[in-house]
Amino acid sequence: MDLSKFDKKYVFIKDIYGGTFTGLARYENYEFLMCEYGGDEDGIFIEDFLLYNSQIQSIEEIEIHGTAELWTEQLILRRYRPEDAEPLYRYLGSEPEMYQYSGWNPYASPELARETVRQFITHYHDEHFYSWVMDIDDVIVGTIGAYDYKDNRIEVGFSVVQGWQGRGLATEALEKVLEYLTKNEGIACVTAWCAAENAGSRRVLEKAGMQHVRTDKNGLTVGDKVYDKMIYEYRQDS
Repeated sequence: MDLSKFDKKYVFIKDIYGGTFTGLARYENYEFLMCEYGGDEDGIFIEDFLLYNSQIQSIEEIEIHGTAELWTEQLILRRYRPEDAEPLYRYLGSEPEMYQYSGWNPYASPELARETVRQFITHYHDEHFYSWVMDIDDVIVGTIGAYDYKDNRIEVGFSVVQGWQGRGLATEALEKVLEYLTKNEGIACVTAWCAAENAGSRRVLEKAGMQHVRTDKNGLTVGDKVYDKMIYEYRQDS
């Protein structure tokens, strides 16, 4: 059967031994599996488990909601894990530049980072809770999430670790999340905001296809500083 069409899609698999598997499929061709595993056919990975074509009795794509694992060209957008707290504090929470335009720092101390991660994990049962770590080869390079779902609208926000900025990662992640929220989750409108002085965030929002809809004069206060607040929207038909 043609397994390649299931690459990076959520699937339900029955194997010839009576087992079942559900998860994000990663397709690998014959050449790769022959080189790496000595196999003589193509196959599907579900997490770290490999099923060869001949072992699969049936496979079907399924719909999944909430914080589903997403893949882009460079990134895996995955759920938080308890062990993420320490690097999130080190790379995001302890760097003032990471929250200078928002004032929101959920990783400000090791204790707060652990509590934030714990709370995120406990909310993953909610089909309208969306919070991802940006992962490259098991290295955390940023975070992205969507919050405050109401009246078929939701707000999105993101951060990229300083050493990984300038590589298009935020735009790539945001494009994928916007597509997922509108097409898979059926959310009519995704919103975002940034300080007018935050040129980097403005570029990301606009490159990902979000439209600037208004600017609230002096609408954002962070500490003792006041900024104009730029509001953006994205709709599936944008």
